[in-house]
Amino acid sequence: MRLFIALDLDDSIREKITRFMDGVPAFAPDARWVRPESLHVTLKFIGQWPDERLAELRDSLQSIRADGFEVGFGDYGFFPTAKAPRVFWIGIHSGPQLASLAATIDTKLSSLGIAPEEHAFSPHLTLARRSGGSGSPRKSKDDHPRQSFSRLQEKLAAMSKLDFGAMTARQFFLYQSELSPIGSRYTKLSAFPLT
Repeated sequence: MRLFIALDLDDSIREKITRFMDGVPAFAPDARWVRPESLHVTLKFIGQWPDERLAELRDSLQSIRADGFEVGFGDYGFFPTAKAPRVFWIGIHSGPQLASLAATIDTKLSSLGIAPEEHAFSPHLTLARRSGGSGSPRKSKDDHPRQSFSRLQEKLAAMSKLDFGAMTARQFFLYQSELSPIGSRYTKLSAFPLT
């Protein structure tokens, strides 16, 4: 099974982002837009994991102790750059607790043989990916100026600052990701409380 660990969004945050997303796809019609019900804050992508080791993974995550914390959602950007965009995202604002939780999870899971992250934690909510080619946020030698998101960038520049509100993270989840031709489907397998 294909797994990852993430925070879910409060309904009020998801509703505000959904309303925003209802009005912008026409400005980037060639992009692949994420379904609002699929939005989450990824803390660690695990990838393929054997079914018979699922209990071991859950036990490891259950042992993590961390406090709840505030997470704000607003602003936007493009990966890898605004001039050569492949991914349109919303920013995530939090104190050090969010990065600390991601680092704790990364360290804990490395003891199970899951490779540690090579890049610094960069929390964001992906809203759209350029159609065709890679949706990776990392720079590549193929990056060059693109028009994929140019109309959307013009529209966003004319708007006031984006602010979708804040929530208190009280738990994180182990998710299963199932790929299909119409997009990924995410299922929560387990919840782990934050104190």
